[in-house]
Amino acid sequence: KADVILVSGYDGGTGASPRSSIQHAGAPWELGLAETNQTLLLNDLRSRVVLETDGQLKTGRDVAIACLLGAEEFGFATAPLVTLGCLMMRVCHKNTCPVGIATQDPRLREKFGGGADAVVNFMTYVAEEMRETMAKLGFKTVNEMVGQVDKLELNTALNHWKAKGLDYSKILHKPEIGPEVGTYCQMKQDHLLEKSLDQRLITKAAMPAIVESKPVVIDTPIVNTDRVVGTITGAEVSRRHGFEGLPEDTIRINLTGSAGQSLAAFCPKGMTFTVTGDTNDYCGKGLSGAKVIVRPPEDSPFIAHENIITGNVCFYGATAGKAFIAGVAGERFCVRNSGVQAVVEGMGDHGCEYMTGGSVLCLGKTGRNFGAGMSGGIAYVLDEENDFVANRLNSEMVKIYPLIECDDQEINELKRRISEHFELTGSARASDILEHWDRYINLFLKIMPEDYERVLLALKRAEERGLEGDDAIQAAFEENVAAGH
Repeated sequence: KADVILVSGYDGGTGASPRSSIQHAGAPWELGLAETNQTLLLNDLRSRVVLETDGQLKTGRDVAIACLLGAEEFGFATAPLVTLGCLMMRVCHKNTCPVGIATQDPRLREKFGGGADAVVNFMTYVAEEMRETMAKLGFKTVNEMVGQVDKLELNTALNHWKAKGLDYSKILHKPEIGPEVGTYCQMKQDHLLEKSLDQRLITKAAMPAIVESKPVVIDTPIVNTDRVVGTITGAEVSRRHGFEGLPEDTIRINLTGSAGQSLAAFCPKGMTFTVTGDTNDYCGKGLSGAKVIVRPPEDSPFIAHENIITGNVCFYGATAGKAFIAGVAGERFCVRNSGVQAVVEGMGDHGCEYMTGGSVLCLGKTGRNFGAGMSGGIAYVLDEENDFVANRLNSEMVKIYPLIECDDQEINELKRRISEHFELTGSARASDILEHWDRYINLFLKIMPEDYERVLLALKRAEERGLEGDDAIQAAFEENVAAGH
């Protein structure tokens, strides 16, 4: 159940957005906001959800129009940044922001001249203009004003030839509803958290581990309506133990069945999830140190590495932890991964998209567009059909190496990870690869972003000069900037 519906419009996005997206991908929020509000009212759902909009809101007048069209919350991003000194250079992703806002470079950050007072002043002026507009229209509160589209009028003076044939009058349509239908959010959603698997079983059973760090093992069946399993427990672990979490395998949760969406989302170190069955989308989303093992039942009749066992967008945004998937994953596996070490036996399209760190080992086929926007981390792919580079890889930002050309340490580490995968999942695929290692080693490819490789080499040189930690990272960054990268 949604608490908030956000309608975001215009050319919104960061300064890192592609120019084509900024110029051609946006649409006015007025269109989506009006339709969303009308639909919620007609179905008597408006009182259960907050309706928010953003995208090029700059003045109190903009806020007033958004409110009259149905919004009660309003987002600002670009305008406050400009008050802080943003020049809109659109290099937010390059660590070279000249005014020190979107950068980690200490020298550039020294140039930041903004302050919180500037944002406070801007928002105060917006609020004052909004208050003046409300007074003119006769509203005492924002809630009274929400959705009162009869206070808006069409500007018939706009008579451009491009507008001929366009009719947007339905934006100002006001649905016929009874007095019992709420026109703004008046009640909180009941998410039934007390009935969740975490609240019913896991959190209570895990308390000895959370409080005293005593190892516990929890065995329970799971069905696909059990969503976000482990996250409440993980939040309690993080609340008590911070970023470090617990020792590995302190809380072992063995699940049998079909896990719902977002299993183990954001879970910290010390938690281990073993699913005998399958998992749905977003498994391991934002994983923060936990371990996730997914394997089919021992008596399953299908060939695991030829069948999907986990859904789409698994390990999205994961920052740490391990994953062992004895089967094929859906699309966008490990998108925006920045730290998880994953082993999987195949995946759909757009694997490792926007990956910035971590490592992915794929023991089977991938879908198309693998590695698009991949700027960090390392992937290893078993290319049995010799078509990965030609048909499946997005080579715009990455380099490809045969594994056989890597050093012995890297090859041995890869073999160790396959052995660990076999031990934890009983994977027939891993067993076959290990048994015929001399043949399979020639079929693995290493995929690594060019920039990431340069940074690692520069970092190694900095460490050889005796630098450590942030100093070594800064030296590596400066070396690459000086070289024009």
